[in-house]
Amino acid sequence: MGTVRLAALSLLIGYACVVAAESPLDVLRTEAAAAEAAGERRRALELYLRAFEIDSSDASLAQKVAQQYSDLVPSLPTKQERREYAGLALDYAVRAAELDPHSPVNVLSVAISRGTLAVYSDVRTRVELARAIKEDAQRALELDPEYDWAHHVLGRWQYEVATLGTAARWIVGLVYGGLPRASVADGVRHLERAVELAPETLAHHVELGLAYRAAGRVEDARRALERGLELPSRLPHDEAARERARDALERLAG
Repeated sequence: MGTVRLAALSLLIGYACVVAAESPLDVLRTEAAAAEAAGERRRALELYLRAFEIDSSDASLAQKVAQQYSDLVPSLPTKQERREYAGLALDYAVRAAELDPHSPVNVLSVAISRGTLAVYSDVRTRVELARAIKEDAQRALELDPEYDWAHHVLGRWQYEVATLGTAARWIVGLVYGGLPRASVADGVRHLERAVELAPETLAHHVELGLAYRAAGRVEDARRALERGLELPSRLPHDEAARERARDALERLAG
């Protein structure tokens, strides 16, 4: 019995030493990740910010701060607040990419943050951001050709830019210097690859369906959109993707 008690006491002492040895930064990381997993994005943002204050050289923390700011944008009540958070997301994403320029996640985070900010910007700024988004997404793919979200972002950029109306493209070209070449076919190709790499990601199927619709492939569009709706929501923007899918299906039915 005494041996058993000593063994148990040793285990308890060892566990206490491990806990005591955990740094404040480690605690913040753990708590932030738990809050993020639970969908408590504002709490996660606060914790990641505190962690980054402790270690401002950590690229992964800067990227996490950027991600929380970006994910919080749709929930904010005013356009001014949404634009402010989108700007902060881009600031931290750029910082993450500067700290670790070889991380495809960090590089793509810049592209995604630019896209979020573009929604709340004037036309000139949108054009400038659109040019940079393509460059960022291409750079992320160079770093990791199998990165599904890089294919997703570049695919969406391709088909959305390619389907700008003639008048809109003329104005953009005349006043703002135009946009890089884009094609619906390239958009479809990248989004098909995103689906191949991550078939359980709802947003990939929805975006592929929208690209098929832009290509005039109605039945393929319907199947991809319906497949997206069959998948469970796992990511912060999945519900918004569902709404886009439902709207697109209604349009196809009309």
